[in-house]
Amino acid sequence: MNWDQIEGKWKQLKGSAKQKWSKLTDDDLTFISGSKDKFVGKLQERYGLNKEQAQNQIEEWGRTVPSTEPGDHPGKKESGSGTGAGASAGKGNR
Repeated sequence: MNWDQIEGKWKQLKGSAKQKWSKLTDDDLTFISGSKDKFVGKLQERYGLNKEQAQNQIEEWGRTVPSTEPGDHPGKKESGSGTGAGASAGKGNR
């Protein structure tokens, strides 16, 4: 996920960030508010990382967070499973 997407979905992604970096407080996450620079600074402050280490951790996390929330596109694959029911109904016709 690119940083613009993370910034736009920060409220939804704060929980994921809190899970990975449990030393971040709710106030920290509110302060970060999707800003990559602020995020880097808070990781440096809370974990004693240098800037490069903090940036690397954030970039890795950004690659692992889902790009969409479960409700963003209602199950395209799930709707495909409905065709199985239609196929079995077709078998019943003689």
